[in-house]
Amino acid sequence: MFNSDPVLSLYEADIYQDTKLVLGDVSFDIFKGEFVYLIGRTGSGKSSLLKTMYADLWLQQGRGKVAGFALEKLKPGDVPFLRRKVGIVFQDFQLFFDRNVEENLKFVLRATGWTDKAKMSNRISEVLMQVGMGTHQKRMPHQLSGGEQQRIVIARAMLNEPLILIADEPTGNLDPGVADQIMGVFKQINNAGTAILMATHNYDLIHKFPGRTLRCQDGQVIELHG
Repeated sequence: MFNSDPVLSLYEADIYQDTKLVLGDVSFDIFKGEFVYLIGRTGSGKSSLLKTMYADLWLQQGRGKVAGFALEKLKPGDVPFLRRKVGIVFQDFQLFFDRNVEENLKFVLRATGWTDKAKMSNRISEVLMQVGMGTHQKRMPHQLSGGEQQRIVIARAMLNEPLILIADEPTGNLDPGVADQIMGVFKQINNAGTAILMATHNYDLIHKFPGRTLRCQDGQVIELHG
């Protein structure tokens, strides 16, 4: 049966950074297969909003649901299970530089409960193929360009077949040509059914790859139309 519930929803949510309210009364839904941009100037609350979605910050007020988990009722022990259903892509890669690509990905699989070596190898091959890095398993991160490292990070985020990918400025450190290629990777993943919420400063990308757009502005999240 096709599930029409949103993969991510917030209802009258207040988003705090420490004790400071950064966004108030936030309500929106994201459904399976949607591609949504989150824009707004630095300090407008984009990162705090994303962190709340993957439970790096607690939802203190209002309701939220991500991949079936109610954010306002989340216990610390639930966080790893939530994060198996949510892929997270950061701007600064956060790869382990002392181990190769395959070991970086294996680390995540082990941390999320995988034990079967053959299944782990197969899944690593699948996600690397998906991002066009199928021959790079034994490379060390320092042997890869910024764009290649970001592809590995996307592959890492896809390991547990998340329902939604949350990307915080994923092209922020990349030059424009490489940024376009990375967007191509995201679009491919999105076309295969994974919802994507991407915070970006890059308005060129939004023009080239149009999608639904939410803006953090004056303590609120508003949807831009047209």
